[in-house]
Amino acid sequence: MATLISIREAPRPGQPPAFALWALGFRPFYLLASAFAALSIALWALQFAGLLGHAFLQGPIWHAHEMLFGFGLAVLVGFLFTAGRNWSGQATPTGVPLAALAALWVAGRVLVLTPWGWAAMLVNVAFPLAAAAALGVAFYKGRNRRNYFFVALLLLMGLAEGVVHLSALGVANVPGWAGIGLALDVMLFVLCVMAGRVVPMFTNNGVPGARAVRVPPLEKLALGLVLALLFADMVERPLHLGGLPLALLALAAAAAHLARWLRWQPWKTLHHPLVWVLHMAYAWIPVHLLLRACAELGWVPQSAATHALTAGAIGCMVMGMVTRTALGHTGRALRAGRTERVCYALIGLAALLRVAVPILAPQFLASAVLFSALLWSAGFGVYTVAYWPILSRARGDGLPG
Repeated sequence: MATLISIREAPRPGQPPAFALWALGFRPFYLLASAFAALSIALWALQFAGLLGHAFLQGPIWHAHEMLFGFGLAVLVGFLFTAGRNWSGQATPTGVPLAALAALWVAGRVLVLTPWGWAAMLVNVAFPLAAAAALGVAFYKGRNRRNYFFVALLLLMGLAEGVVHLSALGVANVPGWAGIGLALDVMLFVLCVMAGRVVPMFTNNGVPGARAVRVPPLEKLALGLVLALLFADMVERPLHLGGLPLALLALAAAAAHLARWLRWQPWKTLHHPLVWVLHMAYAWIPVHLLLRACAELGWVPQSAATHALTAGAIGCMVMGMVTRTALGHTGRALRAGRTERVCYALIGLAALLRVAVPILAPQFLASAVLFSALLWSAGFGVYTVAYWPILSRARGDGLPG
C-alpha cells in the first residue's frame, strides 16, 4: 500500500523572504511598541519645551498615558494575540484585521497630540475593547475559559483609558491619575500572572539543572495580594485607606513575590542572558512593592515606586519577552547575541538610574532622568533596527506565523 508523504518545499537559497508583518499579532505590535518607546521620550521633551502646546493630553499625564496605553498595551496585545492562538487553538487577528487594529493604535498616538479630545478618547478606548473582543471570540470558540480573565483585564484597561480622557475633557469629576493608577495595577497583575507561567518554564528549558518550581499556595498568595492591592487602590479615596493599611498590604505582597522569585532559582541563570533578563525584570516587582510601602509612609517619593514598576519590571520584562518570543516564533535559535545583551544592559541601567538616583541623591534628579531616558531610547532603538528584518519577514522554515 502506497504511503502518502507530505513534502514542504524549502525556501530557495538567495530568494528574498516574503513580507510577513501581518502574519501574527506579535510582529506589528512589537515593532510599533519598540519604535514608539524609542521616540516618545523625544516627543515628551518637545512637549516639555512647549513646542506641542496644543496637545489634548499634556505634561506628565501624557507621558504616563503613552507609556501605559501606548507602549505597554501594544506589547500586551501583541503577546496575547500570539499566545492566545496557542492557548485556544483558534485564529487571532491576522492580515487586514490585524493591520486595522495597528492603524487604530497609531491613530490613538497621533490624536492625543492634537486638540481633538473626543476623537482621541473614542479611538484610544476602542483599541483595548476591539482587542478584548477579538481575543474573547478565540477563547470562546476554543472553550478556553481558563484565560477569560485576560479579556476582563483588557476591558479594565479600556475603563482606565476612559477615566483619563473624560477627566481631561472635564466631563468626569475624577482625576486622570485615577485612571493611570488603575492601569498600573492591571499591568502589575498581568505581569505577575504571565511571569508565573513563563519564567519557571523558560528557566527549566534553558538552564540545565535549574529546577525552578511553582508552589501553588505561594502562587495564589502572591497573585491574591496584588489583586487586593488593586481593589484597595480603587476604594482608597472614599474609604481613606492610604498610609499604614496600604503600606502593610504592599509589604506583604513584596515578601510573597520575593519568596516566589527565589523558588525560581534566579542565581542559576546568570550565564544565560535570555533567561536571566526575565529574572532581572521580575526582581523589580518586590522592589516596586517595597518602595510602594515606603511611599505610603512618606519615606520615598511615589515616583520611585512607580518607575520601579514601569521602567524596571515592565521595561525589562518587555525587552526580555520581545526578544525571546520574536526569535522563537520566527524559527530562530533561542540564543541572546550581542544585540540582545546590549538591549538588556541599556534598559536595566535606565531603570536603575531612574529609581535609585532620586532616592539616594535627589539633587541629581534632572541628570538621572535625562540619562535614563537616553539609555531607554537607545535600548528600544537598537531593538527596532535589529528586529525589523526578523519581524517583517516570513519564517525561514516555511511554517505559518
